[in-house]
Amino acid sequence: MRQRLLEATVECLVDAGFTGTSTTLVSKVAGVSRGAQLHHFPTKNDLVVAAVRHLAEQRREEFARVTHQLPTGKGRTRAVLGEMADYVTSPFFTAALELWVAARSDEQLLAAVGPLEIEVGRELHRIAVELLGVDETQPGVRELIQATLDLLRGLGLANTLGDDSRRRSRILDQWANTLDRELKELS
Repeated sequence: MRQRLLEATVECLVDAGFTGTSTTLVSKVAGVSRGAQLHHFPTKNDLVVAAVRHLAEQRREEFARVTHQLPTGKGRTRAVLGEMADYVTSPFFTAALELWVAARSDEQLLAAVGPLEIEVGRELHRIAVELLGVDETQPGVRELIQATLDLLRGLGLANTLGDDSRRRSRILDQWANTLDRELKELS
């Protein structure tokens, strides 16, 4: 039941946005009673934050599975960027984006979303370092990884307005070349 509620919440956030998502709508989409929903998640904020946390955990598991399928050597950076771009163009990113925007003007939501965003951001950074196989103790490497994540978030944001896959692919091709060159110089 909890799983159904979390998945229904994500669906509602993606389809109806934060303001259009209500606990009543989530209960209906999940096919559970309002009482059952309230038992698991007493407030809308509890529900939406739990749903985004749930999606972040799923993505972490997906990255762990993909790690062994990525090429080694030439082409790895582009493949990693592709996997990470899939992350920022997924329903997870759209749901998280809805929360970020709503949290900007809702102190209670910000108090819940802020720590979650820090946690998810750090985990994504750690995953990028691991997948790229870089040593972030080298000066400049941490900043390149963070710039990469910021670029990816921007591409994810652009994708929310329409399919941007062709342009995104060209940008990622170029950034993979730039990133490889810069990381090589720093090592």
